[in-house]
Amino acid sequence: MSYESNPILDKLPEHLQQFIKPQNYSDYTAINQAVWRYVMRKNVDYLSKVAHKSYLDGLAKTGISIDDIPNMYGMNRILQEIGWAAVAVDGFIPPSAFMEFQAYNVLVIASDIRQLEHIEYTPAPDIIHEGAGHAPIIANPEYAEYLRRFGEIGCKAISSAKDYELYEAVRHLSIIKEAQGTPQDKIDAAEKQIEYLQENMGEPSEMALIRNLHWWTVEYGLIGTVQDPKIYGAGLLSSIGESAWCMTDDVKKIPYSIEAAHTPFDITKPQPQLFVTPDFAYLSQVLEEFANTMALRKGGLSGIKKLINSKELGTIELSTGIQISGNFKSVIEHENKPVYFQTIGKTALAYREKELVGHSTKHHLDGFGSPIGKLKGINIAIEDMSPRDLKAYNIFEGQTITLDFEGGIKIHGDIITGTRNLRGEIILITFENCTVTHGDTILFKPEFGLYHMAVGERIVSAFNGPADLGSFDLITHKITNTTIKPVKNAKSTQLESYYQQVRDFREGKNTTISRNKVFQELKNNYPTDWLLCVELYELAKTNNDTEFAQEISEHLENLKQDQPKLGHLIDDGLLLVNQSFVL
Repeated sequence: MSYESNPILDKLPEHLQQFIKPQNYSDYTAINQAVWRYVMRKNVDYLSKVAHKSYLDGLAKTGISIDDIPNMYGMNRILQEIGWAAVAVDGFIPPSAFMEFQAYNVLVIASDIRQLEHIEYTPAPDIIHEGAGHAPIIANPEYAEYLRRFGEIGCKAISSAKDYELYEAVRHLSIIKEAQGTPQDKIDAAEKQIEYLQENMGEPSEMALIRNLHWWTVEYGLIGTVQDPKIYGAGLLSSIGESAWCMTDDVKKIPYSIEAAHTPFDITKPQPQLFVTPDFAYLSQVLEEFANTMALRKGGLSGIKKLINSKELGTIELSTGIQISGNFKSVIEHENKPVYFQTIGKTALAYREKELVGHSTKHHLDGFGSPIGKLKGINIAIEDMSPRDLKAYNIFEGQTITLDFEGGIKIHGDIITGTRNLRGEIILITFENCTVTHGDTILFKPEFGLYHMAVGERIVSAFNGPADLGSFDLITHKITNTTIKPVKNAKSTQLESYYQQVRDFREGKNTTISRNKVFQELKNNYPTDWLLCVELYELAKTNNDTEFAQEISEHLENLKQDQPKLGHLIDDGLLLVNQSFVL
């Protein structure tokens, strides 16, 4: 096992465990720690004014330190008290898996951390975004329940092949954009590919729509009123650039509604508008409103067609409760209703998310087909027939019978047995010597073996994934790219050692180092490094070394002249230090 488990993580199914990787805390360098500390100090200072009050409360409740990158094991011990856990993953994972983790009350944390060059914002998920953005807000019970429920519903959303293509393209961009030394033309090409895909997605899938809801709430949500909003979205809480930008009049504020599901986003650009929810409870209200539009709750012909178009493993549930899981190939319709469906390849049957004995993928290796609906000329559906009714219509063991369904499906064969649900309703009838036809088309021949007919008048639900997680081998996780680690050399390693020396001095672990010597080395050999100079300035102020502080300040002023883009970062760092001494 690559991680330390606990009772919450023990409940994770195996197909989710495949995404978990060890955090490898020792891989974080002193520069990484300095980046975390800078962002967190700046965030706490600024966000205390503009974030929802749950943010600062949550930092304390979830054990997230301002000075140290969170250790997943430590976080888990504290998160457990509020019924949650956290795991490390490698960058982006598929949206359905991400949401399914949430359904199990598990926070997914990309354990890498942004490079100093991308301290304000990175398109890649990182521990600042996840640990400093998502984790604090889940300490609010109302919001935590929204997140769990969102995961539960979201992982059932049906996707399209284009969704996965876009996910791969976004993952690729996030990796190369965060990697050191990626040529700009390569980044431009990746961004153009995302732009092209976004413009050619066609009719948005359920997954695309619910991802929009996720983006405009969990990632970029505001709460309160349009006139006086507060931040709760993790993307804003973890971006020192966008958290300030979003509060300006340049960003349009819109009352949150289900319309957010139909508002696409562009991950490569700052958001032109944001949605404001009046409170966390309203998020759940809109989520349920959206869930009512999903095949999960509507079923029907449109539901099975979504599964066919997705070309992914999915499930339909009939009105008797029997669930058929597989890759749906086709549906025969009559008067805008499904009258026969067919899967291709491995298929499993279940009832209430538990596989039916004798109906695993081993028993249905080559697909499964069955009629849906009522028999012609008979007003009562098979599922509603009492044992006496079934006897009257000769639907019982040992009978050779022809069942003529509305919509033109005919079944002729010898009934061997029937399977009933807990309420005593018949959900499955098994035939031998069976022929199934639709007009002149033969759908099943006696030589194919036993024919199992699922009983159900209607499709009441259709959703992504299998009914019983144990029915299929879901350990298929293959990532085409993994995050690219910075290439180290003697010079970068030496710079890391200077950061470590300053960190050790501040924490009282080694007070014998010469801070002045470190500063001279920075000026001579690392003239563009600004963050360690800010940390040295802080130590000079702490030790009342006015002359040294002035020298560092002048160097940073020169650095701002040479590199104007760093100006606001340097100013903000110095302001944080100076404010603490004024206070």
